[in-house]
Amino acid sequence: MAFQDLTSDIRAAVPALRGRLLANQDLSALTWFRVGGPAQLLFTPADEEDLAYLLGRLPEEIPVTVIGLGSNLIVRDGGIPGLVIRLGGKGFTEIAPEPDSRLRAGTAVPDVKVARAAADAALDGLAFYRGIPGSIGGALRMNAGAHGGETTDVLVSARGVTRKGELVTLSHTQMGFTYRNSAASTRDIIFTSALFQGRPGDQVAIQAEMDRVTQAREAAQPIKERTGGSTFKNPEGGKAWKLIDAAGCRGLRVGGAQVSEMHCNFLINTGGATAADVEGLGEEVRRRVKENSGFELQWEIKRLGIAA
Repeated sequence: MAFQDLTSDIRAAVPALRGRLLANQDLSALTWFRVGGPAQLLFTPADEEDLAYLLGRLPEEIPVTVIGLGSNLIVRDGGIPGLVIRLGGKGFTEIAPEPDSRLRAGTAVPDVKVARAAADAALDGLAFYRGIPGSIGGALRMNAGAHGGETTDVLVSARGVTRKGELVTLSHTQMGFTYRNSAASTRDIIFTSALFQGRPGDQVAIQAEMDRVTQAREAAQPIKERTGGSTFKNPEGGKAWKLIDAAGCRGLRVGGAQVSEMHCNFLINTGGATAADVEGLGEEVRRRVKENSGFELQWEIKRLGIAA
């Protein structure tokens, strides 16, 4: 489907806009599942100032959605109405060590690059980011974690832009981190950078830890497939993959989507899957797990947009 083209109206309201604004842009290529429909408007801001400029002048009735690397995302087949923002470019991809064993990173930086930058600076405590497929923006919203570490363990503060175009900085406490979530996920803030606290460490030991994380991930997860990372959160008192396996869902298919044989908390696009196939498979897994064990699995993967 195609949405109404709003680019002329938006550009008239923001004549000094420097970023890229495009109508009806396919989003499937921007997600790891390679499924989904278009964005009504796709905006890639030049920098934080450009982002604030547009948001401060954007009509309130136009919804705003932010996407990152698309590693933990299903875009539904009907696409996403309104403005979709994808951060990129120099303004959001810089990483720099700071005094007192700290590291600042733009939110478009992949998590793995933060781990590498910390290792290069001999900063311990951030190696767990090596095992997370995504960007720092998503890590802030979801309190991303892996291999014994979480974002809440290392974040000092996060900077961002509100829906009204105001610049704000949130402390660790204000982020309100919980398991795979944060209070910030309910607020209209687009994060632009984050400040992390590491600790002095041995570069060789840190690299060895990163290598261990890499090997563990490659051995246990279908990282070479069209997938989206862990599909469901671990419920209290259980492991999602064990519950899925016990419910007989390993290898289960819906259309072109399949539960991974390698790790059954991962869904895979085997080729030609639609977003409806992937989401429908996830819902069938949830139904079977509930019927088999009584556990009600909660989605960890974000699902955005409208059905076709």
